[in-house]
Amino acid sequence: MCGINGILHLDYKPVDQNQLVKMRDILEHRGPDDKGIYLNNNVGLGHRRLSIIDTSAAGHQPFTSDSGRYIIVFNGEIYNYQSFYPELKSKGIALKSGSDTEVLLHLYELYGMKMLHRLNGMFAFAIWDTLEKKLTLCRDRMGVKPLYYAIHKNSFYFASEQKALFTAGVPLEISENGLEEYFFNRFVAGENTLYNHVKKLLPGHYMVMEENGKSVTTRWWHLKEQIQNHIPIINPKKWFEETFFDSVKLRMVSDVPVGVLLSGGLDSCSILSALYHQNFKNIEAFNISFSEAEHNEFHLAKKITEEYNYFLNHTQLENENLYQNLFETTYFQDEPIMHLNEPHLLAIAKLAKPKVKVLLSGEGADELMGGYVRYKALKNPSLLKVISQISKFETFNKRPRYDKLFRYSKINNEADLVIFNGSNVYPNDINLFYGNKKKPENAYRHQVLSEAKELYPKDLQRQALYFDQHTYLCSLLDRNDRCTMGSSIECREPFLDQRLVAGLGTLDSKWMFTGKKGKFILKTTMEDKLPKEIIDFRKIGLSAPWGKYLTDYPIFKEELNSFAKSEMFDLPFMQNLDGSKMVKEIQKGNTKIIPYIMPLFMFHVWQKNYQKKFV
Repeated sequence: MCGINGILHLDYKPVDQNQLVKMRDILEHRGPDDKGIYLNNNVGLGHRRLSIIDTSAAGHQPFTSDSGRYIIVFNGEIYNYQSFYPELKSKGIALKSGSDTEVLLHLYELYGMKMLHRLNGMFAFAIWDTLEKKLTLCRDRMGVKPLYYAIHKNSFYFASEQKALFTAGVPLEISENGLEEYFFNRFVAGENTLYNHVKKLLPGHYMVMEENGKSVTTRWWHLKEQIQNHIPIINPKKWFEETFFDSVKLRMVSDVPVGVLLSGGLDSCSILSALYHQNFKNIEAFNISFSEAEHNEFHLAKKITEEYNYFLNHTQLENENLYQNLFETTYFQDEPIMHLNEPHLLAIAKLAKPKVKVLLSGEGADELMGGYVRYKALKNPSLLKVISQISKFETFNKRPRYDKLFRYSKINNEADLVIFNGSNVYPNDINLFYGNKKKPENAYRHQVLSEAKELYPKDLQRQALYFDQHTYLCSLLDRNDRCTMGSSIECREPFLDQRLVAGLGTLDSKWMFTGKKGKFILKTTMEDKLPKEIIDFRKIGLSAPWGKYLTDYPIFKEELNSFAKSEMFDLPFMQNLDGSKMVKEIQKGNTKIIPYIMPLFMFHVWQKNYQKKFV
C-alpha cells in the first residue's frame, strides 16, 4: 500500500526533482515507511511506501526490471502473487524479493497487460518503458485504489490523490458541472472530478501515454461482459460460502498484523465469522460507538468478539474530537465529504494504528446483494405513483425516511428513479430548493444505466445494483481509502473479490431481495454461523446523528453561524439560497432540511480548510 505520483513532460524538458519530491512527500501519510524517486530527463516517478508485504529494503520502489527497461511504482496488493512463483521459476526467473511488486513487473514483462485478468487484488500502478518511451497507468477492477491525472502546460501529471497534482502546479479550479453533481448526486461519477483539470482513471481501465502526448485508454475489465460470459452457478449458497471464505482468507496475506473494521452489522460480522471458522487466531477488531441507541451497534460487536475470543477496541467521537476529525478528513478526502461518516472512519483508523497496519472492511456487500432499503422502492414503480398522489402522505408521518420516500415518489421516469436512487435530493427538490435549476447532465451515469438496462431489462432493482457498483460504490471505496490511509492504514474489501462481483451478478434476484432487508444469500449462508441478534438486527451502517451535532455541540454551533455567512453563497447557482434562514430552520429542529444543508455545510468546511491551501 502506497502513494504514487509522476510527471511526464510532453515538451521533453527535464523534470524538476524538487517538484517531483514535493508531489511525493505530500502523500507521506500514504507511505511513512520508505520513499523513492526515479528521474530520467523528462520523466519522473515518485513513491511513498507503507510496508505490508516484504517489509525489507528489497521491496523499495520505484522498482526496476532486471533488464533495466521497465520502472514501476505500485500502490495496492496482489493477493495471489505467490501462486505465480512456480510459473516464474519455470521460465528461469529468480526473484530477488518477497514483494508482490516484483511478481507484477515480471508478469508484465512476460505477457504485457494480458496478465491483468489473472490478478486477484486491488491496485493502481504506473510503468515507464524506457525503450518505447511510454507510460502505462492502470487501475483495479472495482476502483479500490485511486489514481488521478491532469495535463497542464504540456505536462502529464498523475498521483494517488489530487493534492499532489495541485502541489505540482495544476490549478485548483472548481468545475460547475462537478459542483452540481456533488450537491445533487452527492459525488462526481465517472472520470470527471470536482475540478476542471483533474480526471480519474476509471476502474477496470488502463491508459498508455506516449512521450509525444498521444494516449489510448482501454477498458480491460467489463462487468457486463463478465456476467454475460459467466458459467452457470449450480448451487449458489455453496458457491457463495466457498468463494467468500476464500476471499477473506486471501486478504489475510500480509507480513504485518491484520484487523477488522467491525461495525457490528451483518457484513463486517460475516468477515469476522469467516476468519473464526477458518481458525484465524488473536484477531483485533475496531469499532466506533454512539451514545444514541438508534445509531449504535457496539453491543453486537461486543457479543461476537467475546464469542469468538477476539479482541474488541472501541472509541467514541464527540464535540471537539469530532470537529478535529472532520477537518482532517476534509484534507485527506481532497473534496467536500459526502457520506458524513468520514470523521468516524478516520477515528477507527487512528484507534487501529498502534496495533495493525491492515483493516478488513465489509464495503460492497450492500451494492452487490441489495442491502439498502432504497432498493425496495424500485420493486413496484406504480406504487410510487400512488404515493406521490396522496397529498396527506407528507404529513402522515414526519419521520425523515417517509419524507424522503414521498419526495422520491415525485420522480416521473424510470431512468431518474435509478439515477437518483442513491441521492438525498431529487429533481423536484432541485427546482424547489435551488430555484429553477435543471438537474445535472449525468452523462456517465446514463452510460452505466444503459449497460444495466441491457443486462437486466425491465428489472429496476438489478439495474440499480449494477448502477451503484459503478457509481455510488466508487465513492464509498474512495472514502475508505482516504480515511484509512489518512492514518497510514491499508483497507481491504473481501466482498469485492472479482469472483463474487461477477458471480453474484448472474444469480436470480431472489438471492438478493428475498426478505425484509435484502442480502438474502449472505444471510442464509451465515445464519448458522452468526448469533441470531446479528442476523435479525435492523440495518444501521455507520450512520451519524449530524442534526444533533450541529445543534448540541458548542463548536458546531459556532461553525453553523460561520456557515450562514459563507462565501459559497456567491457561487453561480447558489444565489437563491439564504444561509441564515437555513440555520434558523435547523436550530428550530426541522429535520427535513438536513439532506439539503449537509452537503452545503460540508462544502463550507472544505472551502475553509482545504481550498485555501492550494489556491
